[in-house]
Amino acid sequence: MSVAPPLRLRLDGAALVSNWLWLKQRGGGAACGAAAKADGYGLGAREVVTRLAAAGCRDFFVATWAEAERVADVIGDASLSVLHGFFEEDLPAALASSARPVINTAAQARRWREIGRPCDVMVDTGINRLGLLPAEIAAGALDGLHIETLHSHFACADEDVAMNDEQRRRFEEVSATVPAKRRSLSNSAGICLGPDNSYDLTRPGLALYGGIPRAEAAGHIRQVVHVEARVIQHKRVEAGDAVGYNATFTAPEPCELAILNIGYADGYLRGFSGTGAAVHDGRTLPVVGRVSMDLTAIRVDAAPDIAEGDWIEIDFELPRAAEQSGLSQYELLTTLGSRYARVWS
Repeated sequence: MSVAPPLRLRLDGAALVSNWLWLKQRGGGAACGAAAKADGYGLGAREVVTRLAAAGCRDFFVATWAEAERVADVIGDASLSVLHGFFEEDLPAALASSARPVINTAAQARRWREIGRPCDVMVDTGINRLGLLPAEIAAGALDGLHIETLHSHFACADEDVAMNDEQRRRFEEVSATVPAKRRSLSNSAGICLGPDNSYDLTRPGLALYGGIPRAEAAGHIRQVVHVEARVIQHKRVEAGDAVGYNATFTAPEPCELAILNIGYADGYLRGFSGTGAAVHDGRTLPVVGRVSMDLTAIRVDAAPDIAEGDWIEIDFELPRAAEQSGLSQYELLTTLGSRYARVWS
């Protein structure tokens, strides 16, 4: 017998597809892919890939070969790229897969050249994370490779800074010398910068899942993830009573509390202590006291009918939750834990 968890993520499949379609339109004539790494940003990569493939997405991106294996039977005829390239011990999995490695180092390029299969390549245009340097490419590091897509990655596309133009300039210089079939530079924020940054293929991630990477996306990107927890206890505290670890909240007057079955073990982190909120029938119910491992207290004077066992939605609209918690929208999604039932509509 399986026991239903007292936590759930209600995941809006229509919103996911709507977000992808807006990003595709924003990219002009470029193909629009989808980053499904980190288990689809915590939502479930298989469900994400299935829904977006049905909507027309034909390019997906994961981080590792283990992630590629998890979606192998739902990818259909779409393209799958493994962003971290490969270690030598990954070769058996890579050779058995239809996915392509994204080559990031000269050593990876040498090993893959011997295999003779198509690959993607990442060039580092200034983020100084993964990717070959332009000088390595000029020295012939990619000679003999069959390159499907040449990638780079913006460092600051969520800001209006000169570095965006500089990275685009460097990318165009390198791509003019690399015989790749396609070019890809933009993530979600890069797409928002405008179609001049889209080239042949875009790689949105955050905005697919309801994040707002730049102001241009506001009003177009829909919330996908709705976090819900059950009430374990409804209780009254008196004026002067303290709530939670270290007594960080003291009731200024008698008040009603609901204790929710959610905490930092579930990705509802301590940054929401005293700043987060739940929502119920249009009413905002503030978090009081410190979020603990499995429990969070909310003040429910505005909703005195809340009872033990009720489901309560946490305010998890990503930009607002990021402001409440001090966490990035990326962290908010990818730290959601394994104790949730993930329920798609």
